[in-house]
Amino acid sequence: MSFFLLPGAWVLHPQQPDWGLGQIQSAVGHRVTVNFAHAGKVLVNTAVVSLQVLEDHELDAYLDAEAKAEKATRGAA
Repeated sequence: MSFFLLPGAWVLHPQQPDWGLGQIQSAVGHRVTVNFAHAGKVLVNTAVVSLQVLEDHELDAYLDAEAKAEKATRGAA
């Protein structure tokens, strides 16, 4: 398990980008529970999946891109 897979860390699942941003709730060995924005609570086996941990600047960029996409969607409706 990576040192950075700590409760509270923000992550993305590389094989499930549609799940959106996730926050780690708990981590025990290779079992990491993540609450994803569009998939809810998911138990991830990090022996199989390498979650992408977002640093502060990456999190800010991700949230900015999400906000712009949502604004564009609302403007098109």
